Amino acid sequence: MESAEIRRRWLSFFEERGHAVVPSASLIADDPTLLLVNAGMVPFKPYFLGETKPPAPRATSVQKCVRTPDIEEVGKTTRHGTFFQMCGNFSFGDYFKEGAIKYAWELLTSSVADGGYGLEPEKLWITVYLDDDEAETIWREKIGVPAERIQRLGKKDNFWSMGVPGPCGPCSEINYDRGPEFGVEGGPAVNDERYVEIWNLVFMQYERGAGDGKEDFPILGDLPSKNIDTGLGLERLAMILQGVQNMYETDTLRVVMDKATELTGVQYGAAQGTDVSMRVVADHIRTSVMLIGDGVTPGNEGRGYVLRRIMRRAIRNMRLMGATGPVVQDLVDVVINTMGQQYPELVTDRKRIETVALAEEAAFLKAVKGGTNILDTAVSETKAAGGTVLSGDKAFLLHDTWGFPIDLTLEMAAEQGLAVDEPGFRRLMQEQRDRAKADAKAKKTGHADMSAYREIADGSGATEFTGYATTQGESTIVGLLVNGVSAPAASEGDEVEVVLDRTPFYAEGGGQLADQGRIKLDTGAVIEVRDVQQPVPGVSVHKGSVQVGEVTVGASAYAAIDIRRRRAIARAHSATHLTHQALRDALGPTAAQAGSENSPGRFRFDFGSPNAVPGSVLTDVEQKINDVLSRELDVTAEIMSIDEAKKQGAIAEFGEKYGERVRVVTIGDFSKELCGGTHVGNTSQLGLVKLLGESSIGSGVRRVEALVGVDAYNFLAKEHTVVAQLQELVKGRPEELPEKIASMLGKLKDAEKEIEKFRAEKVLQAAAGLAANAQDIHGVALVIGQVADGIGADDLRKLVLDVRVRIPGDRPTVVALFTVANDRPLTVIATNEAARERGLKAGDLVRTAAKTLGGGGGGKPDVAQGGGQNPAAIPEAISAVERLVVETA
Repeated sequence: MESAEIRRRWLSFFEERGHAVVPSASLIADDPTLLLVNAGMVPFKPYFLGETKPPAPRATSVQKCVRTPDIEEVGKTTRHGTFFQMCGNFSFGDYFKEGAIKYAWELLTSSVADGGYGLEPEKLWITVYLDDDEAETIWREKIGVPAERIQRLGKKDNFWSMGVPGPCGPCSEINYDRGPEFGVEGGPAVNDERYVEIWNLVFMQYERGAGDGKEDFPILGDLPSKNIDTGLGLERLAMILQGVQNMYETDTLRVVMDKATELTGVQYGAAQGTDVSMRVVADHIRTSVMLIGDGVTPGNEGRGYVLRRIMRRAIRNMRLMGATGPVVQDLVDVVINTMGQQYPELVTDRKRIETVALAEEAAFLKAVKGGTNILDTAVSETKAAGGTVLSGDKAFLLHDTWGFPIDLTLEMAAEQGLAVDEPGFRRLMQEQRDRAKADAKAKKTGHADMSAYREIADGSGATEFTGYATTQGESTIVGLLVNGVSAPAASEGDEVEVVLDRTPFYAEGGGQLADQGRIKLDTGAVIEVRDVQQPVPGVSVHKGSVQVGEVTVGASAYAAIDIRRRRAIARAHSATHLTHQALRDALGPTAAQAGSENSPGRFRFDFGSPNAVPGSVLTDVEQKINDVLSRELDVTAEIMSIDEAKKQGAIAEFGEKYGERVRVVTIGDFSKELCGGTHVGNTSQLGLVKLLGESSIGSGVRRVEALVGVDAYNFLAKEHTVVAQLQELVKGRPEELPEKIASMLGKLKDAEKEIEKFRAEKVLQAAAGLAANAQDIHGVALVIGQVADGIGADDLRKLVLDVRVRIPGDRPTVVALFTVANDRPLTVIATNEAARERGLKAGDLVRTAAKTLGGGGGGKPDVAQGGGQNPAAIPEAISAVERLVVETA
């Protein structure tokens, strides 16, 4: 049974039994504590925590998931992988243990003809929590599983919680016996390789307290409403139903390995080393496609860093198996063709996915070339200092700057006899991740305890947003935090976070900055609002300071936004929609939105594109946008179902989480997007849009920045003034300026060439004198010293090489010259073949000099270059080089 059919049967089975089918959420987690969705229940977390009311009492989904803590282990075993699909059925206060158990047994053991998976009942083993007599009884008496195939396990294995205070409960796992060829008998308590867990049923019935680990926490009592959260690993079930040894041999991964074989000639199963590479390629390419499909682009931070890392690890493993040219196109196509049966959007977005992937492959191949030189220098410096371990910060630099996977650094360093400080590298990596997570969380919560916001949400419900229709209105303060802690009151000067029952303030989201303004109380107190966020769904938190008086919970208030700021942001947001559509018209659907920021009078828009957008295209896009403004198109918003929005062709932003009902913003006949932001009423209100230019912000992602309205006019006015000044300087009309300025720059360039030629001749004039004054060190001609300051690296190299050729070739020669350029010491050292035969290598000599100068350097045995921080150390560096020549010669 193919994976796509397993998925179809799952959803069909539970839909027929009253479950709402929930499409897989994006892999981009709507949770500041997660980079990526890593479990099937993550999208349902707000329902289990009571933050949001579930849309239905029963739900089912097949959720895309990515887990990355053990990327280095992927490939080494057949059990580790990064991407997987979790089939889940959920009950929110509806059915409980008996219902969940019966559904699981029915689906697993019903015949294929009847819509089930057709597993043999006698091969299924059950585990329950130690004291969960209720579940054990249901399995034994209601289902008929023999007592000898039901095992009780402890808290570590069969008890679930989120790791924080909140819902928890016992689990019951269904395991499949793969037979004696996979190990000894005795059930899952004895052998989890033979008895593979395929379905975990979580019975959320308790509330837990604070504690560490999976076992050390107290049970505070029963939940008011009991819930069900189950998860079946689609890949594990596919392994069983397809009769293969492991998940890498299932249909969605085996085809990728087959393509890798076609590209490299390496057969899976031929050798342990290449088998590891095959599994790395299969897993990582599939995960990469799924991440790019959900809008992730390669980068050096967060989820972009995850994508870059696994893509580059896959490409490297293809090269280890012998691939010499580009391989990503073929591998990505196989994944799209296979996974597209389950996720049709991959086929629709094929061109964009391929574009991003190919750009990253090209960037990595270029980085390998540049990074190898940096690694060689780092290895040489470590050896010169007598070290045997490459420092963690060097490995981190290679990883962070050049995209070198740590295992590539480990392997290349080992080839040159060095170990790598892995703990130091991983410490720096963890610090980087912690900073990224802390920044994301702090933006949303202001460092307040999330439970404080949840308490407010539980007590008062969601904040009603009135800002689409009005900019001010009456409300009541239902929550108040001072320094991140709930408080009944706040005084003048306090930094506060205020929650209102209804508000005209827009909370930052969808690329639109938050409103600012004031909240006035009947008592005369005033709060200046600087920012608005939604740390928990539906609750708007107004962040600011008390300007006058005392603020208390329950007080009546009047909230008013800064209207000028709102209007300026609305103009920017509408202009963003126009820019998005105009770019798609010009570049095709691959120019999909990858992010945006709408601020007063200006915006930036990120979109997919493998190459820079030509200036002529950008000009056409700008003209098209302004033509739309002149058409005076109405801007309207309508609430509809997500399916209806898709039928109407509305564009959705990657990474955004949408419910069943969505808001669609339409600009005449030109643009239609899913959007929760605020907009103008008519395009004529934008006035003018001026695109400032575009640039790269990552592999396959470009950014356009622009001004809107008065800001655009002011910019053009300043440009006009500059043009007038240039007219005065060059004595020409505006249309003549490019030609006249180009002519002036050409003459200036010619003059610079003449000056450079004169300077080079002057430098080289000293060559004869330097060669004539060479020292004799045990038969070696040594020319060493400091030449005039200000000589650049290229000129110094020419001088050193010129001096070397002036000394007879059969005489061992070392030329080492020093200078100060831009307030920093610089040295170039060259040796001839006769000197190298006596052990005098330019690279070794330069590293000695550079170490004294407080810097680094390297190069080839015949010529090398280095520098440092301390010009005053040049005499000492000269002495160090002289000593090394004496010792070696």
